Amino acid sequence: MQAERGRVFREAWIAGVNKHYPGEPKPGYVTPWEDTRDWERASATAVYDQVRAFIDLTSGNTAKLTRAQKGRFVALCWIGQIHKHFPDPKPSYVADWDDLPQWQQETDSDIFELIEQQANSNS
Repeated sequence: MQAERGRVFREAWIAGVNKHYPGEPKPGYVTPWEDTRDWERASATAVYDQVRAFIDLTSGNTAKLTRAQKGRFVALCWIGQIHKHFPDPKPSYVADWDDLPQWQQETDSDIFELIEQQANSNS
């Protein structure tokens, strides 16, 4: 089910923000799935599907990637979604991996690893 995949992504994002964000996160960072905007729901589902396809197409060999490589993949897929939904996004929305704050890098890596765990448990 499409919503379930997006919800998994969003809940992993919220868990990562709560774990890695220094201090009190912005309310928008931890908005529950039910209150998430349509473009974010669609993007969460799309990125989940891209990560899952990558895992499947590598026959699960993504386990050999570093955490940073996994997080970079999530970040790049998300940037693609931002460009899809916003013709002129703020530079911070499309920042390259090295320019992301550490909490966001860790959160993106966590998301990949959760999807990877789900893929491995379903195979």
